[in-house]
Amino acid sequence: MNDASHTHQHAEHAHGKKDRPFVSLAIAVLTISDTRTEETDSSGRSLVERLTKAGHKVAEKVIVPDDIYQIRAKVSDWIARDGVNVVITTGGTGLTGRDGTPEAIRPLFDKEIEGFGERFRAISHDEIKTSTIQSRALAGVANATYIFCLPGSSGACRTGWDNLIEPQLDYRTRPCNLVELMPRLLEKLPSATHAHAD
Repeated sequence: MNDASHTHQHAEHAHGKKDRPFVSLAIAVLTISDTRTEETDSSGRSLVERLTKAGHKVAEKVIVPDDIYQIRAKVSDWIARDGVNVVITTGGTGLTGRDGTPEAIRPLFDKEIEGFGERFRAISHDEIKTSTIQSRALAGVANATYIFCLPGSSGACRTGWDNLIEPQLDYRTRPCNLVELMPRLLEKLPSATHAHAD
């Protein structure tokens, strides 16, 4: 790509951002840990700081133990509410016996966003090399609510938010972002009977 073309693309991207207003979302943060408290929850605190700095609102911040059913219950409560657009969890995505976040969350998904985990591990490889294969970070959509499940370290939370979540939760991001899909997340395909009747 020549310099002129690159400059044009950069200008076009910047112009696109100016064309659209920022849309503030309500984001709930769930820290999953048997040991962390509000005072020691650096990962949850980092996410709250980042999302508020970006212009979003904290719907709620909660800490639950590494228990599949408590995790699922809290997230189920949030996705049933009208006032929560996004859920971000931190912790429980590893391989130990107490790491059960994917098992707790995946059954709630209407659709999984496979690309999130793929890109998260690819980006993390630059920082932690082959250790990235131990992460089971994932994301999906449940009842028109986006759910992102990040590892428990504050570094992993920074990586996930800065590189993937923040830009995709910004309505100004081109060529596409997750915010612009929100009005269509509950669309249903016409049933076979309805389609035949038409």
